[in-house]
Amino acid sequence: MSENVTRRRMLMTLPVLAAAGIGAGFWKMLSGMGSGGFDPRAIHTPMLDRPLPDFSLPGLPDQGQGFGAADLRAQTGPVLLNFFASWCIPCVAEMPALREIAAHIPVWGIAYKDKPDNAARFVARDGSPFTRVALDLSGMTAIDWGVTGVPETFLILPGGRIAWHGSSELTRRTYETQIAPVARDAMTQRAVK
Repeated sequence: MSENVTRRRMLMTLPVLAAAGIGAGFWKMLSGMGSGGFDPRAIHTPMLDRPLPDFSLPGLPDQGQGFGAADLRAQTGPVLLNFFASWCIPCVAEMPALREIAAHIPVWGIAYKDKPDNAARFVARDGSPFTRVALDLSGMTAIDWGVTGVPETFLILPGGRIAWHGSSELTRRTYETQIAPVARDAMTQRAVK
């Protein structure tokens, strides 16, 4: 009988211990947010400062022929690569900013796990910000890039090195404060060599 009582007490204690552990985790997260040491949108970006993965993707209907890693590597200036989808609300919200940014730097797009016709209509609806656009129907290219969700954007430097990665809706301010300085520095260093 004492064995059953001990077992019951252990089973009753487990949920309390689990709740305490979860509570401690939330407390640590909230403390970090309060001190500025925790960014809930920050993600691990293993692709930074690495060559881009090999891929070759078809284009969207009526949007050109698509592109691949070789096309990005051949660029002589920085390019923004944006993973998007027609079903993605933040992707819809970032389109006006992408159109503004495209006046300063080429923006290439990859439609992630989208129906080709839906993605083509989405891109053409209000004017495409994309210099080139491709379709990742299976999502395997996005996996190779480490994409965790859309929208995600990468700054690709000449030769195919990934210099910046953002995992949320792109804004004009993000471009001006984070992306443009990295692109300028890279081009300055390239000119000096």
